[in-house]
Amino acid sequence: MDINLELYKVFYYVATTLSFSEASRQLFISQSAVSQSIKTLEKKLNHPLFIRSTKKVLLTPEGELLLQHVKPALQLLDEGESLLSGDNLLKGQLRIAASDTICRYFLIDYLQKFHQTYPDVRIKVTNSTSIGCAELLEKGQADLIVCNCPNSRLGSHFQTRVLKEFHDVFVANTDYFPVHTVQTELQELLNYPILMLSPKSTTSEYLREAFTAHNLKLLPEVELNSNDLLLDLARIGLGIACVPDYMLKENDQLTPLMLKEPLPGRQLVLAQHDSLTVSQAAERFIEMFTSI
Repeated sequence: MDINLELYKVFYYVATTLSFSEASRQLFISQSAVSQSIKTLEKKLNHPLFIRSTKKVLLTPEGELLLQHVKPALQLLDEGESLLSGDNLLKGQLRIAASDTICRYFLIDYLQKFHQTYPDVRIKVTNSTSIGCAELLEKGQADLIVCNCPNSRLGSHFQTRVLKEFHDVFVANTDYFPVHTVQTELQELLNYPILMLSPKSTTSEYLREAFTAHNLKLLPEVELNSNDLLLDLARIGLGIACVPDYMLKENDQLTPLMLKEPLPGRQLVLAQHDSLTVSQAAERFIEMFTSI
């Protein structure tokens, strides 16, 4: 079948961004040209590739199947052009997804090192919850994700590598909650206003399961989408916040509570999809963690 490679390239950008306008911006062509290219490709293949609505764009099953083949093909072409150009500089794109907490307190140093080592690689970072990141990986909208584990959306078809072990801790401003001198049971925590992440997070799933295991029902006072904001509210005495221990700094106003039964540990993991070929840039990024 005689189909212009540029049509597949336009398809790739729309499929990975799920946005005709964003694809046009990245390709430096008009949105109408993007739309026309997709219509032409759908006509030549005799299959609809996208479900279009006023609110969002989704891949059809045929579109998802095509993306699995187009993505590695375009990546191989990019890498081949780099080799033939005579330079040994790594090029292409690295698409990675992580939560704002993981980005800020763990991933940022690795992204900086990678960018300094491979300045010609375009780095696209997508911010989402750990559950949302797993869904992005499932849809092929990210090459790699760094997320919390356990994670109900991490299926057996994902390859994972543990990057860091951590514990969740309850912290309080002892000017408002004098709890730092005694060991606290989980049941006692229910007497305080609890500040925690929203129900759509792995942290919320994890904490509710931990309390349920002790026949306790967790009823938080505040549920937000930002761990940093939880800490800010804890500092002004609005409650006791539960956050990952790697967020805590020395000389902070907040003091970790001593639990009689510490919460089970969790991990930060790097995940990739079994059935999707990752780019050379993604492979180099993975190699940064081989010593962990």
